[in-house]
Amino acid sequence: MTNPLPTKARVAEYAGGVRRRVREGGLGPAPVLLALAVTWVVFQSLNDKFLSPRNLSVLSVDIVGTGMVAVGIVFVLLIGEIDLSVGSLAGLAGAVFAALHVNVGMTEWLAVVVAVVCGTAIGALHGFLFAKFGVPAFVVTLAGLLTWSGLMIYLLGPDSSISFSEDGLVASLTSRYYSAPGFTYGLAALCTAAYLLVSLRDRARRAGAGMPCRARSGIWVRTGLLAAVAFTTVAVLGHFEGLPLALLIFLGFIVASDLLLRRTPYGRQVLALGGGVEAARRAGVDVTRVRVSVFMIAGTLAAVGGLFVASRFTSASQVSGSGMLLINAVAAAVIGGTSLFGGRGSTWSALLGVLIIQSIASGMALLGVETAVQFMITGGVLITAVIFDSLARRTAASRVRT
Repeated sequence: MTNPLPTKARVAEYAGGVRRRVREGGLGPAPVLLALAVTWVVFQSLNDKFLSPRNLSVLSVDIVGTGMVAVGIVFVLLIGEIDLSVGSLAGLAGAVFAALHVNVGMTEWLAVVVAVVCGTAIGALHGFLFAKFGVPAFVVTLAGLLTWSGLMIYLLGPDSSISFSEDGLVASLTSRYYSAPGFTYGLAALCTAAYLLVSLRDRARRAGAGMPCRARSGIWVRTGLLAAVAFTTVAVLGHFEGLPLALLIFLGFIVASDLLLRRTPYGRQVLALGGGVEAARRAGVDVTRVRVSVFMIAGTLAAVGGLFVASRFTSASQVSGSGMLLINAVAAAVIGGTSLFGGRGSTWSALLGVLIIQSIASGMALLGVETAVQFMITGGVLITAVIFDSLARRTAASRVRT
């Protein structure tokens, strides 16, 4: 007869490991995914339209504008700084595009390029003032918030908005869908296969070098989960209008930025800088270059996000550059798991965080709850995430001292 004590000991050891990872903030995205699942279950139980294909399709497009801005915020947070100008930059990009295309008559694609380049240039300016002159990033970007908001209002003119064609390039960013099953399911299969092949290749390379590597069983489990999510998403959205182009572009940006952070020397320099400026400098990191580049990325993605917000309304207005866009973008990055203290986080945080925020907004709208309650709930979720982040940082610091 088998002695139950070893099993109990293993369970106790596993539970202790989980508690330790909770204290150290080492559970990865699990808490965020759990919070998202709870959010969806609660709203679905209150209104059975919440998880309908139509509402999920609208949700998948609504997250993109804020999510793009949040991805840029993740880069800034990773070096332990903050950018308060991204909301006004997003609004300015929409205003620049609309003013050039509608008022001046510039071709649409060129107006898009100019708007995005403006975001990149402004981000470089913020980074240069911060990195070269030592002006705190908070102050630089706060001044930018005011300056670019004023320029946006000036460009929009007395009507405070500029409408553009519903059939043009920018409008199609949030209005185009792909419904052909061969394409959508093929894309899901291709992404799943690519993840599996890359994971197995990395494992083989690390094992060959004698480095720690993930077990094959773990890779297959993750691949199975990814396949389930991908094919379920395709199936559900296919019951409405299909896969939104906006969602595909957003996921493409997240994957590309994640690869940039995790698999390139530049990404390792960003994470090293977030772990400590002096230590990064002694390790050979060009601190000034990395700081400027991070703000350039944030400015670029803010401009891209602003174009998606404008696309949703087929107009550029002050709504595109409102303070709520900044607040939601920062909240999305932090709620998704990026540390406010730098050195820890992922661009996937932007996706998870903005999903929670927009799910709350969508659920509240279906229930007819006033916006004030939505703000309070989102604020509660944000402060909870910050508390966990602070506790994880304190625990890690105490472990280093001991």
